[in-house]
Amino acid sequence: MIGRGGGRLAGLGGGRAGNLGGGRPGGPEPSRPKGRAPVRRIVRLFEHYKAQVALAVAAILVTAGLGVVNPLLIRAVFDQALFCGPGGGCPNLPLLYKLVALMILIPLVTSFIGLGQTLVTNQVGQKVMEDLRDTLYSHLQSMSLRFFTSTRTGEIQSRLANDVGGVQTVVTSTAATIVSNIVTVLSTVVAMLIISWPLTLISLFFTPLFAVLTRRVGRTRQQVAREAQESKAEMSAITEETLSVSGILLTKVFDRQRDEVARFRKESRRLAELSVRQVMVGQSFFALVQAFFSITPALIYLAAGLALAGHLSPISAGTLVAFTTLQTRLFFPVGQMLQVTVEVQTSLALFERVFEYLDLPFDLTDRPHARRFKPQEVRGHVRFDNVYFRYDGDPSPEAQERDGPRRNWALEGLSLDIKPGQLAAIVGPSGAGKTTISYLVPRLYDVTRGAVRVDGLDVRDVLMSSLAEAVGMVTQETYLFHASIRQNLLYARPDASQDELEAAARAALIHDRIMESPEGYDTMVGERGYRLSGGEKQRIAIARVILKDPRILILDEATSALDTNSERMVQTALRPLMRDRTTIAIAHRLSTILSADVIFVLDRGKLVERGTHKELVAQGGLYAELYQQQFQGGLVEARCEDGVVLSSGEVVNTRSG
Repeated sequence: MIGRGGGRLAGLGGGRAGNLGGGRPGGPEPSRPKGRAPVRRIVRLFEHYKAQVALAVAAILVTAGLGVVNPLLIRAVFDQALFCGPGGGCPNLPLLYKLVALMILIPLVTSFIGLGQTLVTNQVGQKVMEDLRDTLYSHLQSMSLRFFTSTRTGEIQSRLANDVGGVQTVVTSTAATIVSNIVTVLSTVVAMLIISWPLTLISLFFTPLFAVLTRRVGRTRQQVAREAQESKAEMSAITEETLSVSGILLTKVFDRQRDEVARFRKESRRLAELSVRQVMVGQSFFALVQAFFSITPALIYLAAGLALAGHLSPISAGTLVAFTTLQTRLFFPVGQMLQVTVEVQTSLALFERVFEYLDLPFDLTDRPHARRFKPQEVRGHVRFDNVYFRYDGDPSPEAQERDGPRRNWALEGLSLDIKPGQLAAIVGPSGAGKTTISYLVPRLYDVTRGAVRVDGLDVRDVLMSSLAEAVGMVTQETYLFHASIRQNLLYARPDASQDELEAAARAALIHDRIMESPEGYDTMVGERGYRLSGGEKQRIAIARVILKDPRILILDEATSALDTNSERMVQTALRPLMRDRTTIAIAHRLSTILSADVIFVLDRGKLVERGTHKELVAQGGLYAELYQQQFQGGLVEARCEDGVVLSSGEVVNTRSG
């Protein structure tokens, strides 16, 4: 079942893109604050799993310690059990049996402990990945509408999928690999020094140079990795925009398939080139490292030959075999550490992209002493007190002086008073600020100046979750999940019974249509509800809001996209929804709000008229002009929500019966 989702967005019937209310939603792309030290933050991801991490580290220490025992046993086998020198007594079979038994037992024990360590580290790594995904998703759910109107969905999806997925190897296994290799190298170096410090110096002579080169190569790959992730994000955005139902309809209607394919191919080619660069950067360096590690044993044999010739201190056969064994044990983890260091630096670019989103501040939060609305106590008195609002912030005096007479405000000095239970209509030309009002009541945005009040309380002093319970919305573009009708309805109230679902559907005049489908309420609606007609989607959205039962209802262009017959059905379905609750109806088509108790007329963000339909027509102002344009002075009939036929500007209000 679909969960309830973000509290303050529950009950939202649909959304709208593009220019809203005379302002540009969201403004520019939000700035990406630079995160704190990434390595420190990565380490802090493991804080809740200290016991498991400690167990894994202990297992690594034990296996690393046992790993250096075998070379020492090899030296004892050669020097004490097989070749004893002039003193004789060799081969010493009892000692040989013991040493061989230990040489067999230790790898078995090491393998068993290593298997347990791998299990623990992977479990911890996957839990950390789960926490990271959950934290990022939860953080994004708490971001305001402003963020989502200014960020492409594909970019957000890329951060969740590509970036978080890209760091999985580092989190699940690389950290343990680094610790294991460090312990292995340190223990091996100690053992090598014990056996022969001159040979140890020969083996480690070039290691510092490789460490410096590794850092430089890692930085280059980090930059390439960041560019590759940005390319993946761009491809995700392209596919999300063009392969959705709306996107594919647009490309087919305008015959732009070839252009979109070309755009995708261009970005795909860029990603392929970056991926090749990412693989090839540093390969020559690693080839050099591997070549050196392959050559170094030959230098050790040369040193042994010089020792036998008397030019260096004597080296026993056991020492030579044990040292070359240790050398082999050293070279693999050193080479792996150099490789892993580069991979970690590459992954830092991905972590930084994840942390950039986690560091985005919430511009809408509950105040410390915010009140909770009790549903039964909400009366529905809505008031705008001298409200100023713009989508991209408060314009500075410098900006106003620079931009001159450019319109700075979506709403400017707006004051409205809507009494409990009233049907209030908001009308005006496109860009007047009507939809902006619908966003400010449920606090999807905060006002720049002034206040929006519900029952006398500033909405900023009310818990957003309880405000969402009090406000419901039905919009022009109804959003339905790709799920069943039942699941879409239960999104408003997950605990609703079947009887309550059917009652809401009957009130919205959609129950009979649902039951005509073979699967009834379990019928799948398709992507964004495209298997349903526009009127059917709207009536399901209305049923969803009826099920929620908000005290304040916002109808934002709820019927403007429908044909006449669907519009009348939806208007009839809206009637029980509007009864006994405060309703704010926003419409371009005046036929939907002629019987409103009060009509507010907006123009360029300002309130220019208010009154009933009859009063506003008589005033001969903007409303009368809009009415004249739509109905030709009453020569064309208009139908109000209650089915009363109006002509020549005369209205009979029977909404109350």
